[in-house]
Amino acid sequence: MRRTKRYQVEDSNSLWQIYKTVPFLKVVKNFVVIQIARYTPFLGMKNWLYRNFLKMKIGKQTAFALMVMPDIMFPEKITIGTNSVIGYNTTILAHEYLIKEYRIGKVEIGSNVLIGANTTILPGVTIGDGAVVSAATLVHKDVPEGAFVGGNPMKLIYSKAEMETRQIDT
Repeated sequence: MRRTKRYQVEDSNSLWQIYKTVPFLKVVKNFVVIQIARYTPFLGMKNWLYRNFLKMKIGKQTAFALMVMPDIMFPEKITIGTNSVIGYNTTILAHEYLIKEYRIGKVEIGSNVLIGANTTILPGVTIGDGAVVSAATLVHKDVPEGAFVGGNPMKLIYSKAEMETRQIDT
C-alpha cells in the first residue's frame, strides 16, 4: 500500500485547482531548474541543483541520467541514498492529481539502487537499499531491499536471497 495523504476537491477536477495546492512561482522555479538539470551532462551539477533549489535529499555519488524528471510540484518529498543510479527518462512523482482528489506522498529510494530507463515511480513508495528496478517498470508499491523487480504491473523477479545466490554463481 502506498503512503499518500489524500485531499478531496469539489467543483472541477483537482488539476484545475493546482495553484490552490502549490504556489505558481514555486512550479515555475522548479520547472526551470528541472529543465536545466535534465539536459546537463554534469552529474555533480544536477545533484547541486536538486539539493539547493528543489530541496531534494540526495546522497553522495548518486547519478541522474539524461532526461530524468523529478516531481515538479513537490520535489522536496523525494529522498535518494548514496551511490544510486536513476536511469534515462525516469519519472519520480510525489503527487497525483485525480478527478475528485489529489494525493501527495514521499518517495524514498535507498542507497546502491539501480533504476532502469523509462521507469515511473509513483508517490508514497519506498525502494530499499540495493534494489534493482528493471527498465520501463511502473513502481506502484514498495520494493524490498536487495530485490530485483520489473514490469507493468511491477512484479518481484528475484528476492534479495535469490539475487545473492545468483551473484555467487557467476
